[in-house]
Amino acid sequence: MGGSIRVVPDWSERLAMKYAKVSVTLEQEVLAELRRATGRRGLSAFVNEAVRQRLQAVRLKGLLDELEQEHGPIPEDVRKEVAGIEWPD
Repeated sequence: MGGSIRVVPDWSERLAMKYAKVSVTLEQEVLAELRRATGRRGLSAFVNEAVRQRLQAVRLKGLLDELEQEHGPIPEDVRKEVAGIEWPD
């Protein structure tokens, strides 16, 4: 599998996406901080991206579980080596 992995679609893909309006319930403190961070107009985009990232994490966890089932657990020396790597944001 060559190439890079893109988590976020580029602007042209975003324009073609369909959106649905939903209702969610958030803790008041979380909502207040979210509004301070995004402003009212950026809230949906922020939540959409946060959910997208969380879903990617769930998929990656599933893949790791599947690989562990197939190949066994990751050796401790490899875990320590990877833990020392500085990952990009």
